[in-house]
Amino acid sequence: MPRTLIDAGPLVAYYNAKDDWHSPVCKFLETFKGQFITTAPIITEVMWLLTSALNVQNELLSDLAKQLYLVEHLEPGDFERIAELNKKYSDVPADFADLSLVAVSERLQIAEIASLDSDFDIYRRLGNKKFKQVFPKHG
Repeated sequence: MPRTLIDAGPLVAYYNAKDDWHSPVCKFLETFKGQFITTAPIITEVMWLLTSALNVQNELLSDLAKQLYLVEHLEPGDFERIAELNKKYSDVPADFADLSLVAVSERLQIAEIASLDSDFDIYRRLGNKKFKQVFPKHG
């Protein structure tokens, strides 16, 4: 089963029916074949963004318990890499959650990512490798 990273944007859109991206994200997730991997900082960000809806937060937590999304733990080397990336992208500025995905992508050798923002068009993995965006652009 192919592994793909998932950023906060698609998760927020999926669990928030009022989000502009809700419908395209739902359609995408219905047809996606693979395993989504994320990090605890991404889940923290999503929970914060969904803070006004306790039932929606619990829906996400239930799906995490069912392992619909696997949460990859950060290892000591990941924190070192995040510090390097934080310095490299200081002009962007990069956030910890996004950089956790970059570090995990390098360690697990996963190039594919589902994200709604353009940050992952800027970030590069080791060897200056680009991310492969699996979420179709929405107009």
